[in-house]
Amino acid sequence: MTTEQLILFAIFVTVFGMFAWGRVRYDIVALGALLLGVVLGVVPSDQAFSGFGHPATIIVAMVLIASAGLTRSGAVGLITRHVIRSDRGVTSHIVILGGIGAALSGFINNIAALALLMPVDIQTAAKAKRAAGRTLMPLAFATILGGMITMIGTPPNIIVASIRQQELGAPFAMFDYTPVGLGVAIAGLIYVTFLGWRLIPQRDDGVGQAEDLADYVAELMVPEDSKLIGERLGSLDPAAEDSDVAILSLFRDGKRRRGPSRNAILNAGDTLLIEASPSTLEEFRRETGLAFPKGRSDKARIPTGEGQVLVEAVAREDSRITGRTAQTIGLGWRQQTILMGISRRGRTIRDRARRTTIEPGDILLLLTPEDTSDHVVDWLGCLPLAGRAHAITDEGKAPLAMTLFAAAILAASFGLASMPVALGLMVVAFVVTRILPTKELYSHVDWPVIVLLGSMIPLGLALDSTGGTQIIASGLTFVTSGLPAWVSLLVLMVVTMTLSDILNNNATTIIAAPVGIRVAEQLQVNPDPYLMAVAVAASCAFLTPIGHQNNTVILGPGGYRFGDYWRMGLPLEALVVVVAIPLILLVWPL
Repeated sequence: MTTEQLILFAIFVTVFGMFAWGRVRYDIVALGALLLGVVLGVVPSDQAFSGFGHPATIIVAMVLIASAGLTRSGAVGLITRHVIRSDRGVTSHIVILGGIGAALSGFINNIAALALLMPVDIQTAAKAKRAAGRTLMPLAFATILGGMITMIGTPPNIIVASIRQQELGAPFAMFDYTPVGLGVAIAGLIYVTFLGWRLIPQRDDGVGQAEDLADYVAELMVPEDSKLIGERLGSLDPAAEDSDVAILSLFRDGKRRRGPSRNAILNAGDTLLIEASPSTLEEFRRETGLAFPKGRSDKARIPTGEGQVLVEAVAREDSRITGRTAQTIGLGWRQQTILMGISRRGRTIRDRARRTTIEPGDILLLLTPEDTSDHVVDWLGCLPLAGRAHAITDEGKAPLAMTLFAAAILAASFGLASMPVALGLMVVAFVVTRILPTKELYSHVDWPVIVLLGSMIPLGLALDSTGGTQIIASGLTFVTSGLPAWVSLLVLMVVTMTLSDILNNNATTIIAAPVGIRVAEQLQVNPDPYLMAVAVAASCAFLTPIGHQNNTVILGPGGYRFGDYWRMGLPLEALVVVVAIPLILLVWPL
């Protein structure tokens, strides 16, 4: 093994270890690894940032913008509004909403498809008086499965197509993935619909109930002109009981009052810690004349009268606030917004919300100006809940948006333009026709993913050019020596799927796809089956909430726990392998 190979293997082991550790965001890890590779001389300096101009990176960015345009035009809302009803049973509901989610994921980013449909699912669960957790995981898995149907459905497919172009001279076409991807998606949807959702633990403790999504621990303060000044805290108990809220504690001058606080005399500026749902919190506030707290400084004071709304949103792994507190990001003075409460995996945070570090999947209760509520949620990088779908501007433009999108796909499919160029022209058309406002053009790009791809692609190319992937392929071939060629295909798929469950699926694809090609070369068989196996396996991360962004997003709203995913996900991954291997060998013979 050469010095360059040893250095690259050490870098990749460190990168994957950092990904699994999860304390440093994956894009920072990847960029740091790339720069280290340049410094150590294993990545040529003139190719250090070639990944940012790579077709895979450009296509992913364009697909995200296309998803935003279709969302803003209301194209998806027109569909879901007419087919979703709350009087259907769980199975029928999953068939319809999961089918829509899978179909959408074939043509828009699967996280965007979930973001569009999750509020619909939660509202339907509330009307049907059932736990949202029964259907959110099936919906998330359906959107992941649907991404395998086309080249642009999920980033691993785009990466595999680009690597095939580099290695074999031509990429996979738009619908080359469809025979295998569609077969796997249909099999997975049948499992999810009729059996999978029954394996999700059903709890009787109210976790995951959809009616108000969750209770929060929020703050209310005694205004200077309040009639409650001089009254005992216990005098609020009847109103609290009527509104179904719980008064947890009393803070004065920023410190929790000790002793029997029910007899404490209320002063102006006292803060009460209240456990309540959004609706009961507002009812209790109106009944007692208490006020929402103001900002931390005079410049950040937030009005508490008309024009304020309570908004619920889910923190994503890459949200601005994730890993930080509302105070450290300046939520109050930057956005005139107060974090009222946090619900984490069905549990309420019994601490002052603004000082609590946010985790992925947390449901945030935000008090924000009504006219900027959409902007605040977008600025935070969270997903809106409780009836607020993503921003929809003008449903009259839905036909135009769908026509432009279809034209781009057809142009790329028939070779009239490359996929990056076709999607780029579509994005320009979206802006010119005002389907997507210019000011929002770049805000919909998932920049951490772009940095991840731009950084990992040169590292992957370096590993391949130095013979590193050849070494991995030789090891895999040695393990399966003497066995039929399809066994190596099976092993590659299982290893890739396992890595994708604990690491980023894009990074996994960048390494696994070249390995698949080298295995095929050593066995002197067609490399396309191996590339298809990598594409399917990298997309199917169902065992953990960290394996895919869609799994993370539903963690809080569904009231799930870390160990809930494998119960439904492990049989699904086994089914994917059982269905995919014969389909791959049939459509792409060795």
